[in-house]
Amino acid sequence: MAAKVSEGLEKLQLDQSKKSNGASNGTTAGGVEAEPDESDDDKEDDGAAADAGAPGAAKKKKKRKPKKKKAAGGVPKTQSDPPRVLLSNLFSNGQYPEGEIVDYRNENSYRTTNEEKRHLDRMKIDFLNDYRQGAEIHRQVRQWAQKNIKPGQTLTEIAEGIEDGVRALTGHNGLEEGDNIKGGIGFPTGLNLNHIAAHYSPNAGNKTVLQYGDVMKVDFGVHVNGWIVDSAWTLTFDPVYDNLLAAVRDGTNTGIKEAGIDVRMSDIGAAIQEAMESYEVELNGQTYPVKCIRNLNGHDIVQHSIHGGKSVPIVKGGDQTKMEEGEVFAIETFGSTGKGYVRDDLETSHYAKKPDAPNVSLRVSSARTLLNVINKNFGTLPFCRRYLDRLGQDKYLLGLNNLVSSGIVEAYPPLVDIKGSYTAQFEHTILLRPTVKEVISRGDDY
Repeated sequence: MAAKVSEGLEKLQLDQSKKSNGASNGTTAGGVEAEPDESDDDKEDDGAAADAGAPGAAKKKKKRKPKKKKAAGGVPKTQSDPPRVLLSNLFSNGQYPEGEIVDYRNENSYRTTNEEKRHLDRMKIDFLNDYRQGAEIHRQVRQWAQKNIKPGQTLTEIAEGIEDGVRALTGHNGLEEGDNIKGGIGFPTGLNLNHIAAHYSPNAGNKTVLQYGDVMKVDFGVHVNGWIVDSAWTLTFDPVYDNLLAAVRDGTNTGIKEAGIDVRMSDIGAAIQEAMESYEVELNGQTYPVKCIRNLNGHDIVQHSIHGGKSVPIVKGGDQTKMEEGEVFAIETFGSTGKGYVRDDLETSHYAKKPDAPNVSLRVSSARTLLNVINKNFGTLPFCRRYLDRLGQDKYLLGLNNLVSSGIVEAYPPLVDIKGSYTAQFEHTILLRPTVKEVISRGDDY
C-alpha cells in the first residue's frame, strides 16, 4: 500500500508543474496529463473532470481503477474429461461431500442426538474426510466411465481408463515405492461379463471386446490412507436386462436399509433374498426367476484390507453375528438367471498378500524378489498382474505361484455361474458411525 500512495503523490506534483504547457504538451482541458495506455474507463473519468469546468478541477487526483490480476497458476475449478484434475484442487478447503446420511431406527434412534455419540463422531473426522475424498473420486470416475464405455472397446482399454482416472484424482501414480499404499487403486478393476460374477480383470494380452448384448459388472476401489471405498454397478446396453438390474439394485438397497448397529447378519440376508427373488426376467421368450447367488456375500472392510473377518449374506441363514459401531461394510448383492451358485474358473488376475501371512523360508529366488515388491508397493492391498507389469516386473509367474502355494499370497480366481446365464451386481460402502449410518459411495447414478 505504501508504494502505491507515494507514487500517486509524485504524479500529482508532476502534473501541477506541467499546467503551463497546456494542450500543446498533450494535456487535457482539466490539466491532467493524458496517458496513451489508459483504459476506456479512465478516459471517461478524465472527460467528466473536464466537463465540470471548475477552477479546482485541475487539482483533483484522477481515480485509477486497479487492473484485474489473472488467476495464479490457472488451477481448474471443474473436473476434466477424462478425469485428470487432482480432487484436492477442486476442494481447496479440504472438506469433501458427505454420503447419504441415514438415521438409525428403533432402539438406536437416540444416537442421532446423544452428546457422547456426537463427541465420538467428531473424534473420527480425519477418517471421515479420507473416506469422503475416496468416495467423491469414485463418483467422478465412474460417472465418466458410464458415459464413455461403449460396445467395441476392449476390456483392457476400459480398465486402464478407470484406473488412470483414479490415480490422477488421488494424486498417486503408484510408480514410486510406497506411493500406492498412501492412496490410489483400492483393488483391481473387475470387468465381469455375463456369467462371470466377480474377480475378472484383463491380464496382459487380453483382447476381449465388449459387445452390445453383454451384461458387465464394473467393480473398482479407491483408497485414501488405506480406507477403501468399494462400489460396483452393472452396465448394459440392451433394455431386455432391465429387470435383472432392477432386482439386484433393490436387493442392495434393501441390505443397506436393514444394516445397522446390533443388526444380525441373518436378518439382513433374509431381507435381501426376499426383495431380489420377487423379480423375474424374460429373455428370448423364456422367463427366468432372478436368484441370489447364495455363495457370494458382502463383507466388512478394515484399513489396507478389502476383506475383514465378517461376511454379510444375501440369503437367509443362521448367522447370528452382529454389526457393530464404527465398522465399515461393503453391502453387495449378486443376482443370476442361472443356478445362483458360483465356482472358480478361468485365468486368475486378482491377488493379495494375506494380513496374517506366515513367515516362511522361500527357496525360489523370484518369490523372494516379488514378495519384496509386493510389500513395498501394495502391502495387503489387492493387486493384479497388470499392476506388476506396470512396475516393470517380468517373468514373475513362478515366484507368484510359489507365494500362493506358501500361503503368503491369496489368489482370487474369477467366480462364474453356468455358461449362458447372466449375472448382475450392485454394491455400496457404508460407515456405521456412532450417530448415523453414512452410505459413503452413494451418488445420483445408483
